[in-house]
Amino acid sequence: MIYEKDFPYAFDENACAKCGGKCCTGESGNIFINNEEINLLSDYLKLDKKQFMEQFIKKVGLRYSLKEVEFEQGYACVFFDQIKRNCSIYELRPKQCKTFPFWKYFKYHKEELQKECIGIYYLS
Repeated sequence: MIYEKDFPYAFDENACAKCGGKCCTGESGNIFINNEEINLLSDYLKLDKKQFMEQFIKKVGLRYSLKEVEFEQGYACVFFDQIKRNCSIYELRPKQCKTFPFWKYFKYHKEELQKECIGIYYLS
């Protein structure tokens, strides 16, 4: 179990194996990624940065986000493995993904978090 200070829930990361990628799929959104993460992923994929950006990144205002692809009744992160139903870059996933489900937003949206993550356990 993972606990974060000031959050009313804990997270069982072992639930990810049974989940099927709910946090990687669904409604369209942004998966923000910084320059350091872009460099790590482009190196990992053996692409130069320009190729990586063209293939996997979209500009959102002044920031960058991973692209999405259509998936079932919504969207999936471009790095979501649709066959295995998990993250294909798990060890190098962006900070936004690493910090899920401990986002300030979910402190106040309990029902939404419970729909999105089967690994949540509310503390008494």
